[in-house]
Amino acid sequence: MLREISAEEIARTVRDLCIEANRRLPADVERAVIQAAGQETLPLAREILEDLKENIRAAEELRLPVCQDTGMAVVFADLGQEVHITGGLLSEAVNRGVAEGYTGGLLRCSVVEDPLRRVNTGDNTPAVLHLRLVEGDRLTLTVAPKGFGSENMSRLQMFTPAADRDTILDFIRETARLAGSNPCPPMVLGVGIGGDFELCALLAKRALCRPLDVSSTDPWYAALERDALELVNRLDVGPQGFGGRTTALSVAVETYPTHIAGLPVAVNVGCHVTRHASAVL
Repeated sequence: MLREISAEEIARTVRDLCIEANRRLPADVERAVIQAAGQETLPLAREILEDLKENIRAAEELRLPVCQDTGMAVVFADLGQEVHITGGLLSEAVNRGVAEGYTGGLLRCSVVEDPLRRVNTGDNTPAVLHLRLVEGDRLTLTVAPKGFGSENMSRLQMFTPAADRDTILDFIRETARLAGSNPCPPMVLGVGIGGDFELCALLAKRALCRPLDVSSTDPWYAALERDALELVNRLDVGPQGFGGRTTALSVAVETYPTHIAGLPVAVNVGCHVTRHASAVL
């Protein structure tokens, strides 16, 4: 028997998640910033990290966005096969929720309706919606606002199968080096490996939603994550680009099978306010 979820409930949930994600960082990200501040040895870098800690606290207490760039709304929807959505389309409900969240929550609207003619839509719609059908009778929604100071620093490379582990590590490190201060470091780096051109980018975006204190379940890739983070933190970019040992808080790798003739790799750069909030209906 199908379980019904109304489009109205979806819209309300997305609205609330947009506001929550922009006002409160995930606990794992806040813990990582606090830990980095305690470990940083360069006085200026440590002072900046202390300022970031205060900014996180102030945003939650004052109910204000943790960053002025409240991002383009990226919505991940895992829809159970036994769910029937009533009263409208999923995409329409998601966009209505984004519009209500951004206008009602006084969040900056940053979306233009055409990429070249650049007219602002006024309500931060449309969202970027990624739908995945899963087992069960629940709908899991994750809203991940993505600012473009960091998004613009992301890279994708179609390697040949001859590329090895060191090649991938160099690509991750070089992406962080080229990004420099632009993505408001310390960064969070999501890495997608495998699939095809568009899937590796989606894997990288999904990787940014993984808790920072959770490593890959594959020990080989968990070691790759640790080595990549170490290489990036040797760059001396540091918090906000002023030097120091904390250029990145985390590197997360997600993988997928790929074609015998290719090896797609994407690095999606996140800033120190890598935001997301989830709810299950």
